[in-house]
Amino acid sequence: MANLLDALLNIIDKNSEKGVRNVARQHGRRSFLAKASTLFAGAMMAPILPFDRSLGGAAMASDIVTDENDCAYWKHCALDGNLCSTSGGSLTSCPPGSEASQVAWVGTCRNPNDGKDYLVSYNDCCGRASVPSATFCFRSEGERPGYRMGLHNDINWCMANTNKGYHCTVSVVVGLADA
Repeated sequence: MANLLDALLNIIDKNSEKGVRNVARQHGRRSFLAKASTLFAGAMMAPILPFDRSLGGAAMASDIVTDENDCAYWKHCALDGNLCSTSGGSLTSCPPGSEASQVAWVGTCRNPNDGKDYLVSYNDCCGRASVPSATFCFRSEGERPGYRMGLHNDINWCMANTNKGYHCTVSVVVGLADA
């Protein structure tokens, strides 16, 4: 069996060498380099060519997340912190013993169920220690640089409260975003 395999590999090797030598006789190195570089440059340009994105932005019914405790839920598009719904509170109310921050940040999230954009206010709940088992979400879709205070989610928003300890974050739909 090994001799048969060696014979087959020798035939493939000889035919490959013969083919490469024939190509080398017919075409020079510069011709090969010119064609190879053209092919390489064309391959590098392919990602910037225009293509149809019309289906890419539409959420499929199977892609829609309905669990509010999942970070991929649509209202959590700009959330950075622990979900209050997994920390003893709900999606829209702070857990007992904590209070909502006096300042908040706002995100614009698209609801895949109706295709509309909504303003969502994110309020940190302050005054209690974080729950280690809480779901932590870090989504920063559309986040702006830190100099735009009301659009930045990396700040401890409990700074305006008496008790500055961060516990979790609630997300409340404020209204429909202007088009």
